[in-house]
Amino acid sequence: MYIRAYLRASTSEQDASRAKSDLVAFAAERGLTIAASYVENESGAKLTRPELFRLLSDCQPGDVLLLEQVDRLTRLNADDWSKLKAEIAARKVKIVALDLPTSWMMAQANPDDFTSRLFEAMNAMILDVLAAAARKDYVDRRRRQAQGIATAKADGRYKGRPEDTERNCAIMKLLASGQSWSSIVAATGASRSTLAKLAKRVSEAA
Repeated sequence: MYIRAYLRASTSEQDASRAKSDLVAFAAERGLTIAASYVENESGAKLTRPELFRLLSDCQPGDVLLLEQVDRLTRLNADDWSKLKAEIAARKVKIVALDLPTSWMMAQANPDDFTSRLFEAMNAMILDVLAAAARKDYVDRRRRQAQGIATAKADGRYKGRPEDTERNCAIMKLLASGQSWSSIVAATGASRSTLAKLAKRVSEAA
Protein backbone atom coordinates (compact mmCIF):
# COMPACT_ATOMS: atom_id res chain seq x y z
CA MET A 1 0.00 0.00 0.00
CA TYR A 2 1.39 3.38 -1.06
CA ILE A 3 0.25 6.74 0.29
CA ARG A 4 -0.10 9.35 -2.46
CA ALA A 5 -0.79 12.95 -1.40
CA TYR A 6 -2.91 15.21 -3.60
CA LEU A 7 -2.54 18.96 -3.06
CA ARG A 8 -4.70 21.36 -5.03
CA ALA A 9 -5.30 25.11 -5.14
CA SER A 10 -7.59 26.94 -7.54
CA THR A 11 -5.08 29.48 -8.87
CA SER A 12 -1.35 29.99 -9.20
CA GLU A 13 -1.63 32.80 -6.63
CA GLN A 14 -2.59 30.23 -3.98
CA ASP A 15 -0.05 27.81 -2.51
CA ALA A 16 -1.17 24.30 -3.41
CA SER A 17 1.66 22.75 -1.38
CA ARG A 18 0.68 24.62 1.83
CA ALA A 19 -0.93 21.55 3.42
CA LYS A 20 1.93 19.16 2.68
CA SER A 21 3.40 19.32 6.19
CA ASP A 22 0.01 18.39 7.70
CA LEU A 23 -0.28 15.38 5.40
CA VAL A 24 3.29 14.28 6.16
CA ALA A 25 2.60 14.56 9.91
CA PHE A 26 -0.65 12.59 9.57
CA ALA A 27 1.17 9.76 7.79
CA ALA A 28 4.11 9.80 10.22
CA GLU A 29 1.79 9.49 13.24
CA ARG A 30 0.64 6.17 11.75
CA GLY A 31 4.09 4.94 10.89
CA LEU A 32 3.55 5.61 7.19
CA THR A 33 5.50 7.48 4.55
CA ILE A 34 4.07 9.46 1.64
CA ALA A 35 5.38 7.81 -1.51
CA ALA A 36 4.66 10.75 -3.81
CA SER A 37 2.98 14.16 -3.79
CA TYR A 38 0.97 15.55 -6.69
CA VAL A 39 0.57 19.34 -6.71
CA GLU A 40 -2.06 20.97 -8.91
CA ASN A 41 -3.25 24.51 -9.58
CA GLU A 42 -6.67 23.87 -11.06
CA SER A 43 -10.26 24.42 -10.01
CA GLY A 44 -11.91 21.59 -8.10
CA ALA A 45 -14.98 22.21 -10.26
CA LYS A 46 -13.07 20.82 -13.28
CA LEU A 47 -12.88 17.09 -13.94
CA THR A 48 -9.90 17.57 -16.27
CA ARG A 49 -7.00 17.72 -13.81
CA PRO A 50 -3.72 16.25 -15.12
CA GLU A 51 -2.03 15.72 -11.76
CA LEU A 52 -5.06 14.02 -10.21
CA PHE A 53 -5.30 11.57 -13.07
CA ARG A 54 -1.53 11.03 -13.05
CA LEU A 55 -1.88 10.10 -9.39
CA LEU A 56 -4.67 7.64 -10.18
CA SER A 57 -2.73 6.09 -13.06
CA ASP A 58 0.24 5.58 -10.70
CA CYS A 59 -1.92 3.82 -8.11
CA GLN A 60 -2.11 0.10 -7.48
CA PRO A 61 -5.21 -1.48 -5.89
CA GLY A 62 -5.28 -0.64 -2.20
CA ASP A 63 -3.23 2.55 -2.46
CA VAL A 64 -4.37 5.63 -0.52
CA LEU A 65 -5.22 9.03 -2.01
CA LEU A 66 -4.48 11.39 0.90
CA LEU A 67 -6.07 14.85 1.08
CA GLU A 68 -6.24 17.76 3.48
CA GLN A 69 -9.95 18.28 2.80
CA VAL A 70 -12.56 16.63 0.60
CA ASP A 71 -13.04 19.89 -1.33
CA ARG A 72 -9.42 19.57 -2.53
CA LEU A 73 -10.65 16.52 -4.47
CA THR A 74 -14.02 17.72 -5.65
CA ARG A 75 -16.22 20.72 -6.19
CA LEU A 76 -17.65 18.88 -9.18
CA ASN A 77 -21.25 18.76 -10.34
CA ALA A 78 -23.13 15.50 -9.69
CA ASP A 79 -22.41 13.92 -13.09
CA ASP A 80 -18.67 14.63 -13.01
CA TRP A 81 -18.41 13.52 -9.37
CA SER A 82 -20.03 10.20 -10.35
CA LYS A 83 -17.45 9.78 -13.13
CA LEU A 84 -14.54 10.52 -10.80
CA LYS A 85 -15.89 8.16 -8.13
CA ALA A 86 -16.23 5.41 -10.73
CA GLU A 87 -12.60 5.93 -11.82
CA ILE A 88 -11.38 5.80 -8.22
CA ALA A 89 -13.48 2.71 -7.46
CA ALA A 90 -12.29 0.92 -10.62
CA ARG A 91 -8.70 1.40 -9.50
CA LYS A 92 -9.57 0.28 -5.93
CA VAL A 93 -8.03 3.43 -4.46
CA LYS A 94 -8.93 4.43 -0.89
CA ILE A 95 -9.71 8.09 -0.14
CA VAL A 96 -8.41 9.42 3.18
CA ALA A 97 -9.03 13.06 4.12
CA LEU A 98 -7.91 14.90 7.23
CA ASP A 99 -11.38 16.48 7.57
CA LEU A 100 -13.07 13.04 7.36
CA PRO A 101 -12.07 11.15 10.55
CA THR A 102 -14.02 8.03 9.57
CA SER A 103 -11.63 7.64 6.63
CA TRP A 104 -8.49 7.57 8.76
CA MET A 105 -8.71 3.84 9.45
CA MET A 106 -8.46 3.23 5.70
CA ALA A 107 -4.80 4.27 5.97
CA GLN A 108 -4.05 1.16 8.04
CA ALA A 109 -2.14 -1.45 6.12
CA ASN A 110 -4.25 -4.48 7.07
CA PRO A 111 -7.67 -3.66 8.57
CA ASP A 112 -9.87 -6.71 9.12
CA ASP A 113 -12.40 -7.41 6.37
CA PHE A 114 -15.57 -6.59 8.35
CA THR A 115 -14.21 -3.32 9.71
CA SER A 116 -12.89 -2.36 6.29
CA ARG A 117 -16.26 -2.94 4.61
CA LEU A 118 -18.09 -1.07 7.37
CA PHE A 119 -15.88 2.00 7.10
CA GLU A 120 -15.94 1.91 3.30
CA ALA A 121 -19.75 2.10 3.39
CA MET A 122 -19.74 4.90 5.97
CA ASN A 123 -17.10 6.86 4.11
CA ALA A 124 -18.89 6.56 0.78
CA MET A 125 -22.03 8.08 2.28
CA ILE A 126 -20.24 10.89 4.14
CA LEU A 127 -18.00 11.60 1.15
CA ASP A 128 -21.06 12.17 -1.04
CA VAL A 129 -22.48 14.60 1.54
CA LEU A 130 -19.19 16.54 1.76
CA ALA A 131 -18.85 16.54 -2.04
CA ALA A 132 -22.35 18.00 -2.38
CA ALA A 133 -21.55 20.63 0.27
CA ALA A 134 -18.30 21.55 -1.53
CA ARG A 135 -20.19 21.97 -4.81
CA LYS A 136 -22.87 24.12 -3.14
CA ASP A 137 -20.18 26.32 -1.59
CA TYR A 138 -18.55 26.73 -5.03
CA VAL A 139 -21.85 27.63 -6.72
CA ASP A 140 -22.78 30.05 -3.92
CA ARG A 141 -19.39 31.78 -4.13
CA ARG A 142 -19.68 32.14 -7.90
CA ARG A 143 -23.16 33.59 -7.58
CA ARG A 144 -22.10 36.12 -4.95
CA GLN A 145 -19.06 37.05 -7.02
CA ALA A 146 -21.22 37.59 -10.12
CA GLN A 147 -23.64 39.70 -8.10
CA GLY A 148 -20.78 41.79 -6.71
CA ILE A 149 -19.29 42.33 -10.17
CA ALA A 150 -22.68 43.28 -11.60
CA THR A 151 -23.19 45.82 -8.81
CA ALA A 152 -19.67 47.24 -9.24
CA LYS A 153 -20.16 47.52 -13.01
CA ALA A 154 -23.45 49.32 -12.50
CA ASP A 155 -21.67 51.77 -10.18
CA GLY A 156 -18.72 52.14 -12.58
CA ARG A 157 -16.30 50.67 -10.03
CA TYR A 158 -15.37 47.33 -11.64
CA LYS A 159 -11.88 47.07 -13.12
CA GLY A 160 -11.27 43.31 -12.99
CA ARG A 161 -8.19 41.53 -11.66
CA PRO A 162 -4.93 43.30 -12.58
CA GLU A 163 -2.83 41.28 -15.01
CA ASP A 164 0.63 40.07 -13.97
CA THR A 165 2.23 41.45 -17.12
CA GLU A 166 5.81 40.57 -16.18
CA ARG A 167 4.97 36.92 -15.56
CA ASN A 168 2.73 36.70 -18.62
CA CYS A 169 5.42 38.16 -20.90
CA ALA A 170 7.88 35.56 -19.61
CA ILE A 171 5.36 32.78 -20.22
CA MET A 172 4.67 34.02 -23.75
CA LYS A 173 8.42 33.91 -24.48
CA LEU A 174 8.55 30.33 -23.23
CA LEU A 175 5.55 29.39 -25.37
CA ALA A 176 7.08 31.04 -28.43
CA SER A 177 10.33 29.13 -27.87
CA GLY A 178 8.45 25.82 -28.00
CA GLN A 179 8.58 24.87 -24.33
CA SER A 180 5.98 22.28 -23.32
CA TRP A 181 2.94 23.40 -21.35
CA SER A 182 3.74 20.94 -18.56
CA SER A 183 7.23 22.38 -18.08
CA ILE A 184 5.87 25.95 -18.08
CA VAL A 185 3.18 25.06 -15.52
CA ALA A 186 5.82 23.41 -13.32
CA ALA A 187 8.17 26.39 -13.61
CA THR A 188 5.67 29.23 -13.19
CA GLY A 189 2.69 27.77 -11.33
CA ALA A 190 0.36 29.25 -13.96
CA SER A 191 -2.84 27.37 -14.72
CA ARG A 192 -3.44 25.73 -18.08
CA SER A 193 -6.34 28.10 -18.71
CA THR A 194 -3.89 31.02 -18.36
CA LEU A 195 -1.50 29.29 -20.76
CA ALA A 196 -4.32 28.83 -23.27
CA LYS A 197 -5.08 32.57 -23.22
CA LEU A 198 -1.42 33.49 -23.60
CA ALA A 199 -0.85 30.91 -26.34
CA LYS A 200 -3.69 32.55 -28.27
CA ARG A 201 -1.94 35.92 -27.95
CA VAL A 202 1.32 34.37 -29.19
CA SER A 203 -0.38 32.83 -32.24
CA GLU A 204 -2.18 36.09 -33.04
CA ALA A 205 1.09 38.03 -32.85
CA ALA A 206 2.95 35.55 -35.07
